[in-house]
Amino acid sequence: MAGRALITGATAGIGNAFARALAERGHDLVVVARDTARLEQLAADLRATNGVEVEVLTADLTDPDGLARVVNAVTDSTRPVDLLVNNAGASLAGWFGSTDIADEDRQLDLLVRAPMHLMDAAIKAMSGRGHGQVVNVASVAAFTPRGAYSAHKAWLVNLSQWAHLHYADAGISVMALCPGFVRTEFHQRMGADISTVPRWMWLNADKVVATALEDLERGRPISVPSLRYKLLTALSRHLPAGLVAKIAKRGR
Repeated sequence: MAGRALITGATAGIGNAFARALAERGHDLVVVARDTARLEQLAADLRATNGVEVEVLTADLTDPDGLARVVNAVTDSTRPVDLLVNNAGASLAGWFGSTDIADEDRQLDLLVRAPMHLMDAAIKAMSGRGHGQVVNVASVAAFTPRGAYSAHKAWLVNLSQWAHLHYADAGISVMALCPGFVRTEFHQRMGADISTVPRWMWLNADKVVATALEDLERGRPISVPSLRYKLLTALSRHLPAGLVAKIAKRGR
């Protein structure tokens, strides 16, 4: 039976693909982002196309008040959230040590602090009901040393794996989704040069989400969409660390 899902960063890219895929499956939604107009348009489209209930929640997850509003939505016992998708994310074009530390602080809040708070709220609420699912959108960058962004994602993968094991008896599944390059607004917003990224490395957001939902239903703690990224991830775990670092030096 479809339940209620809350998705952060729902207006574009992977978050948008999650919203559409879950609405097609009959899930009611809470869609979260900073852009109210885009959220309202998304909500209207999903209501009209799928006949589901869609709540719009405008919030900046790097702002304590905004994050608190989303936490409250996750823990609302009158409208319980059965699936949390921690998707909101961004990155910086420069490498750590050359960027403004205030920008790094905001990235830390968005990529670590916000999903930590939302995951904590979800686990506590779901434990009381005996069921629930959490998807934390990480990255294959988590498996290679590539600056602060990959460090944040490695943290998220590690916590997700532990929580998946620790809360299994409470009926809660936690999965880290680790895609590679996906055609979204992500790189455009950060101002990154992606002209050197080979065509074969790019993934489609809808296909990423389809794989993620299949892996979630199978109870997998980590989902790496596409065979090519599964192979690259496996290599990163077995090649010498120095070689992996050299290969990973370029790109995001």
